[in-house]
Amino acid sequence: MTRQYLKFDEWKVIEEGFDPKHHKASESIFSLGNGRMGQRANFEEQYGGSTLQGSYIAGIYYPDKTRVGWWKNGYPEYFAKVINSPNWIGINVEVEGEQLDLAVCSTEDFVRVLDMQQGTLSRSFVATLGNGKKIKVSTTRFLSMTEPDCGLIRYSVTPLNFSGNIVFDAYIDGDVKNEDSNYNEKFWNILETSAGQSGAALLAQTKKLDFRVGYAMRWDINTKDIQVLAKHATKRVGNQIKVSVKQDQEIVLHKYVGIVSSLNHPYEALLQKAAEKAEYAKQKGFEAMLKAHVNHWANIWIHSDIKIEGDVAAQQGIRFNIFHLNQTYTGDDERLNIGPKGFTGEKYGGTTYWDTEAYCIPFFIATAPTSVTRNLLIYRYKHLQKAIENAQKLGFTNGAALYPMVTINGEECHNEWEITFEEIHRNGAIAFAIFNYIRHTEDYAYLEEYGLEVLIGIARFWAQRVNWSVEKKKFVILGVTGPNEYENNVNNNWYTNKMAVWCMKYAAESVERVKNSNPARYKEIIDKTNFDAASETAEWKNIVDNMYFPYNEELQVFMQQDGYMDKLQLTASDIPLAERPINQHWSWDRILRSCFIKQADTLQGIYVFEDEYDTETIRRHFNFYEPRTVHESSLSPCVHTILAARIAKLDKAYEMYLRTSRLDLDDYNREVHEGLHITSMAGTWMSIVEGFGGKRVQNGNLLVNPIIPVQWNSYSFRIRFKESDMEIRVTQKEVSISSHSDKTIELYVYSEKVVVKPGESKVVALKPDYYA
Repeated sequence: MTRQYLKFDEWKVIEEGFDPKHHKASESIFSLGNGRMGQRANFEEQYGGSTLQGSYIAGIYYPDKTRVGWWKNGYPEYFAKVINSPNWIGINVEVEGEQLDLAVCSTEDFVRVLDMQQGTLSRSFVATLGNGKKIKVSTTRFLSMTEPDCGLIRYSVTPLNFSGNIVFDAYIDGDVKNEDSNYNEKFWNILETSAGQSGAALLAQTKKLDFRVGYAMRWDINTKDIQVLAKHATKRVGNQIKVSVKQDQEIVLHKYVGIVSSLNHPYEALLQKAAEKAEYAKQKGFEAMLKAHVNHWANIWIHSDIKIEGDVAAQQGIRFNIFHLNQTYTGDDERLNIGPKGFTGEKYGGTTYWDTEAYCIPFFIATAPTSVTRNLLIYRYKHLQKAIENAQKLGFTNGAALYPMVTINGEECHNEWEITFEEIHRNGAIAFAIFNYIRHTEDYAYLEEYGLEVLIGIARFWAQRVNWSVEKKKFVILGVTGPNEYENNVNNNWYTNKMAVWCMKYAAESVERVKNSNPARYKEIIDKTNFDAASETAEWKNIVDNMYFPYNEELQVFMQQDGYMDKLQLTASDIPLAERPINQHWSWDRILRSCFIKQADTLQGIYVFEDEYDTETIRRHFNFYEPRTVHESSLSPCVHTILAARIAKLDKAYEMYLRTSRLDLDDYNREVHEGLHITSMAGTWMSIVEGFGGKRVQNGNLLVNPIIPVQWNSYSFRIRFKESDMEIRVTQKEVSISSHSDKTIELYVYSEKVVVKPGESKVVALKPDYYA
């Protein structure tokens, strides 16, 4: 069941008419970011209705004490919360003594627009206040991609039926809270405030960890008939600007805000640096700053855009996802990562889950400079010691590493035992990301400098996590939760066992590669990790050769875990619509006893290791598991799109594509008010490029095996592979490959080798039945 209230448009998200019941969802959908900070689409002016105020600074968090009814050894002491930061967008408007508030006054011609091509949020409406005064309001704001410490707002008011006084209250407010705080606790101390005739400043400090953020505001206005008052309180500063206006006279206020944090500047310099940023933006001017910002976005779109002809809903969906990915993470800072809500909400906390490695890295590998993905992997390397400490807390030894399920600094901070202790498949995603990066870039220097140490730690963890089953005469992995979180504390989750085996095998291969390619570095790693290559790799090989995988001979299907067929076997179509999503209607006990799958689990493994299975095997598993999957994880539909395309189930692939691409736009799971599903947005990109486009990498070669939904006239995408840059365009009749490289490109299209010289294009006939 979807909720559609937004207009279809190829480059914009448009909301026409203001409905308060949609407002919190729109605050998420229309959010802005620039990699360093983000802002929900809260109104600048006062709003007395339901709202989730959200302004976020990358890397700034609060270690909130974990609240659990009972404690277990190894439990994290805190949950790393993404915290709502001081509100910098505020511009209250008073019209002849009455506040503008869309929760109170009547509105007409309300339009809110997210321009994804230019990276701006705009809004316009006509409001009639209780005193009968009617005004037209128009706003535009953006978070600069070229000056990532700057936020800018253009706010205009035109009196339509009167001449008189309008008062603008432009402010920065440090008295903010989180919606999810325990006991309504607030997370900020305000250390310093100041205000003058031309601006204001505020210095905020997080409690406990002493992160500090400096804010400075400047403004200008297009009239001289004003009176200015500096407003200075303990936690709120700003300027009150009283304007005498005539009917139909447009008054335009520009607000320029500099926001800098102690991640990048010393404490004592924060207010000065913030002031410099705000003053720079003011001197440059709104239009010039906007032009630079738009040009930056134009360059991003050159490399990451996907064009779809003939299906506006599908086109809007993919661009919405690509837009939010690029404004959440820019790859400039290896200390930062991609949170599941990005800059759009508080839920989940932390900075990174396994989602980054499993879903986001494929997107950035293909669309961004190599350094972007490298920084994501360096982030994990720098947390390796913390991963070893996390494993030690659970009883593992000898440098075994368990990366956290949720983290912001390398420490585990997830506080649900079935996830914290059991969802250990995350280790596999991190190892596979190293492999995936290197096969796309041939950056083996990364393996030598960083990757091998991570792989050894992960392999050591798996070697200790398995145990020998006398009954099965195989190694088993007990008490786990797979990607499908509707199964907890199961034995021999197929995906987890599969990842464990692959990790140990790849780690052993990587040991040999580095040993031969860089003996000096290899010796450093051996000494640093106290690695016994002969005995440890022999142990890994023994486990690899003797791992147990649950399998149903009658169905010829790998089982999700031991005992899956003991469950009552139903399909998702048997669930009454009024009980969907089941996580909002059923008890947890009922969900755990059911056969229903939250997200791809066994199919996730088949997607990752597709090379090992023929088409019929993939089809058999898809036909068994997909009907049992309720897709109540945002990470589920994309994998199903890719596999459905792989087995030529185009109708199902298209259905799943719309679900993943419009998950938030159409609010499939009734939760978009909490924030967007940023990491699964990369899965939407995968749905087209790896699903319909059939992009694969095998034995060092790039393969594309495109198919196209009947609903589309054409689609195209651009990808980087090794040192090549190319564009693939697919129509209902042919596939064209165009080179954007200065060297010859070689790839395989439908198993046939295609060579494309610099600046040239090659065309081959579409083979819609290639996978049939």
